[in-house]
Order: sequence, then structure tokens, then C-alpha cells
Amino acid sequence: MNDNNRISLERAEELKLRIEDYLKIKDSIPKGLEKSDEIEERKKHILKVLNASEENWNDYKWQLSNRITDAETLSKILKLTQKEIEKIKAIQIQFRWAISPYYLSLIDPKNPYDAIKLMSVPSYIELDNSVSDLDPMGEEFTNPAGSITRRYPDRLIINVTNECAMYCRHCQRRRNIGQKDCQKSREVIKESIDYIKNNKEIRDVLITGGDPLTLNDETLEWIISEIRSINHVDYIRIGSRTLVTMPQRITDEFCNMIKKYHPIYINTHFNHPMEITRETKKACEKLANSGVPLGNQAVLLNGVNNDKFLMRCLNHELLKIRVKPYYIFHSKHVKGTTHFNTSIDEGMEIMEYLRGYTSGMAIPTYIINAPKGKGKTPLLPQYLISKGTDYIMIRTWEGEVVKVEDKKSVDIKEIINKSL
Repeated sequence: MNDNNRISLERAEELKLRIEDYLKIKDSIPKGLEKSDEIEERKKHILKVLNASEENWNDYKWQLSNRITDAETLSKILKLTQKEIEKIKAIQIQFRWAISPYYLSLIDPKNPYDAIKLMSVPSYIELDNSVSDLDPMGEEFTNPAGSITRRYPDRLIINVTNECAMYCRHCQRRRNIGQKDCQKSREVIKESIDYIKNNKEIRDVLITGGDPLTLNDETLEWIISEIRSINHVDYIRIGSRTLVTMPQRITDEFCNMIKKYHPIYINTHFNHPMEITRETKKACEKLANSGVPLGNQAVLLNGVNNDKFLMRCLNHELLKIRVKPYYIFHSKHVKGTTHFNTSIDEGMEIMEYLRGYTSGMAIPTYIINAPKGKGKTPLLPQYLISKGTDYIMIRTWEGEVVKVEDKKSVDIKEIINKSL
């Protein structure tokens, strides 16, 4: 063995040690793809309680119309105590809730701290009134027309409905949920589209809600086709958590419709590896096979995913189902959701334990939304230590401080002319 081989082998052993802590714990992180049998048993119980069939289960319209919205029905599935039932009834006076039968099947009823349960079942701590802001993003002040939110120079949001397949307990727009589902009228959406037509700098349109995939294919196609007909719009994005909470929505008919209007991107919202199941995998693969690039926008949530190893595992699981980790959002201070808030240090630790420890494909951008609609701001660990006239000092992912040459670029035209 020569010196090069020996050095390479020693370095390989050193790198193995770098992820030894993750390798020891990753198998203990619950993952939906590995819990398929347990999920199937819970599904059978839910079908029995709801007096429904397998055919019903696979029909998204049945899933949507049979969302669990009352504590008594929920109790038959999760075996709630009378005290828990009364607390849920108290919460729903102020904050609406609903859970799709599919998403309910992901909850481990034996675990009171189950991450899926925390995100879906109302908790009494939502009634903490220490934070009263329902609109920390100041969206009411960034609405120039129709149902638009505009915070950036070349892109905007159209909000098409307040309806979701499930009302997440950490929702940033819970002020819009109300107590009944309400799609935006065609007049309001047409006003939004006309605004885009009249502002030629808009090149990127995000359709969101609520969740736009709760709309039927015909309505969605009308919206998408109207936007696609605008020459200066380069591409369309759809923001939807329905892939996670009601994957049955991704039908062959929907995929055949959407691929007529490329380029279209879908950003979804997986927060935990348990949400990645056989059914969500099938939905994501259908979309990917239809040419739709998929990105994930996780939210950093206390008790759910504020863990450096769990978040790495989530990103690995996402890539397996062809979803690119895109953002990790720092949770907002929204009334009724602040028990999910984490420190920024927790988010920075997660980023520290991604860069270098896994592939760049598995590293999203950590984002904090500046208050009152001031926009997304990326947060990164400090890698630039200092800067000289012709060098910089950087910290590597392993913590080593090294010097890197940093000379000013020369005039390329001048170099070319000298060589002629």
C-alpha cells in the first residue's frame, strides 16, 4: 500500500465517523413507507367506523366529503377521553378543524406526542391568547387586486379557495379558514388574472389557498389555461399539501390535464417521514412521470421535526419519491400556533448537520419570513470568517478554518484582445 492509498483509507474512516451518530438513530425514526402494515390496519378500522369501502377510500371526493370534523367520530378512532372531547369542542368554536380519513390513518393512537397527531388534532394550547396576530405576514396590505398577494417585483400569488383536505394546526392562514369552505368566485379570480395581464413584469404565478387541489379539474383547468394564455408568464406554480393529506387527489385525469400546460411546478409540504407513505409515493411519482417538478416546503415545528437527524431523514425520504427539499420555513408567530415555534438556533443546527453530512440535493434553504410581508430571508451558518484584500478565511463544514485566494476578476475582453 502506498502513502496515497493509506491517506485515502484513513480519510474514508474519518468520514464514516462523521455520520456514525446519524446511522445509529435513523432506523428508530418512524417512516411511513416502513409502517405500511400498521397504517393499513388503522385504515381498516377507520373504514369500519365510517361504514365505507376500499373503493371509497381511493376516491378523493369521498375523502374530502368525509373529513372528520366532530370530536365524537374522532373519539371512535383515536379513543379520546371525555376531557379531550370537551377540549376539542371548545377549540372548534374559535379555530376550525378537519382531518381526512387517509391522514388520520397515519396517527399512532398509542402515542400522545405523535407528530402527525400534533399537526392535525386540535390542542387546548391553541387557546393561549398571548399572541393575537392572525396575519403576521401583512397579506391584507399586499393585495392590489382580486385575491392576489404581491410581495416581490416579478411574481405573485393567487389565492383561489380557503378549503383544505385537512386544516393543519400550524396553519399561517387560519384567519381565512372560517367555519365553511368558500371558493373564490370567478369574478374575483378573473380580476386577479386581469391584473397579471396588465402588469407585464409578472413572469411567475403561484396558485395557492387554502389548497387549490381541493378544486375540481374543470375549475383548475380554467384558472391554469387563463394564466397560461398570458405571454409574459413564464411558468405556473401550484402550492398544495393535498399530496400529503389526501394523495388520492392525484388521479390520472388530473395528470393528463396538468401536463397540457407545462411548465408547471408543484411545491408541497411534507414535515415528517411518517407522511411519506405508499400512497403519497404513488401520487408524487404520477406527477413526476407527467413532467411536473416537485419541491418540498417544510415548516420547522416544535415537537414535530425540530431535530437535526429527523430532518435529514425527511430529506432523504423525499428524494426517494422524487421530491426536492426546497425550503425549511421558520414557523411564524400566528395566533393559536405559537406552541410550534422554535428558536432560530434550532434551525441553524439542522443546517449545520446537513451541509457536508449529506448531498446538496438533500439540503433545502432555511428561510425566515420578515414580518409584515417584507419577504423571505435565507439564514445560513457563518462560513465566511474574514476577508482580506486578496483572500478570504472560511470555515469548512467540519469546522476547519482555511485561507482561500480571492483575486479580482480581470477584463476578459482585454485578455482575448491580447491573444489575437
